[in-house]
Amino acid sequence: MTKHTITNVFKEHNPKPETALDKTTRVVRQMVDEEAEQRQAKITRLRNTRLERDANTPPETTTKATRKTR
Repeated sequence: MTKHTITNVFKEHNPKPETALDKTTRVVRQMVDEEAEQRQAKITRLRNTRLERDANTPPETTTKATRKTR
């Protein structure tokens, strides 16, 4: 049997270098995430503006048109 030491039991893990495909995927995901954050911020801003506008305007009253009798 071989003698187990720290150097042969716990070998150092060398990470693989990033390939061009991995780099492209990482950059595209970052761009998509940033666009999603910007889109969500815009939606929130527009929703708050619409709700504020709706709260400040009085509701329109609709009157029924009277029918003429024959």
